[in-house]
Amino acid sequence: MDIRNLEGSIVALITPFRADGSVDFDALGRLIDFHLDAGTDALLPLGTTGESSTMTHEEDEEVVSFVVERTAGRIPVIAGSGSNSTQTMLEKSLAFERLGVDGLLLITPYYNKSNKEGIYRHFATVLDAVNIPCILYNVPGRTGCSISVANLERLSAHPNALGIKEASGSIAYASDIAHLIGPDFKMFSGNDDMVVPLMSLGASGVISVWANIQPALVHEMVRAFLDGNVARARDIQVQSLPLIHALFSEVNPIPVKEACAQMGLCEANYRLPLVPMADAHREALVAVMKEAGLRA
Repeated sequence: MDIRNLEGSIVALITPFRADGSVDFDALGRLIDFHLDAGTDALLPLGTTGESSTMTHEEDEEVVSFVVERTAGRIPVIAGSGSNSTQTMLEKSLAFERLGVDGLLLITPYYNKSNKEGIYRHFATVLDAVNIPCILYNVPGRTGCSISVANLERLSAHPNALGIKEASGSIAYASDIAHLIGPDFKMFSGNDDMVVPLMSLGASGVISVWANIQPALVHEMVRAFLDGNVARARDIQVQSLPLIHALFSEVNPIPVKEACAQMGLCEANYRLPLVPMADAHREALVAVMKEAGLRA
């Protein structure tokens, strides 16, 4: 599926685990069906929200294969293949391409960090090797390094660079890269509390944690903005902030997985170092979910 014109709500899909720590493929199937029914525009497994950092390469491939088969071409699948090792990211990217994904999400080299040229080559190595579009992932709060504007100017010219998931939380950075946005290079908000502001700078949508539990509403918000109904998009964004803040009251994906469990979509199981939510945060999350109509 050609995703060069991708826009809308892309869910950063959780990976459900069983109590014994194994991947719960039954729950994963229910989640995929939930998003297909709700109008989610694309699925993104194995991102930060998918806890891929605690999964084996074999599990990664099993999840990608399952998502591709279950989705059956109805909406795009973009797999997170990032690693702090460029060689590992290359190998995962090629493996996921063979499994039939429509695109890839590539992260900056966390921990290593590298210098400007090293970060450029980290991305360029994969962009040169694959034959599907890639989204570059800028999340310095997680990785300790950022994609410089100069590097993004170089990378955005690559034919396999679809765009950037901008999750720095900085309007200034988003403004500085907005001149690169156009038909051949897109921006997607990586922060659920800043979707409409980034769309005002040219973003085509969001790669969303929030969409795990309110996929139809996130789709509606993005679609409203793209269709020119900025007031409706703004209203959804502002009115949803209490829930969005609750979803980030602890490190992602702890709260959103708890929220999915509260909705009966999966169990709230994690792999260390992630652990269940603190009771006070869980109570606050459940309260705002009730206000949003997500709990009885």
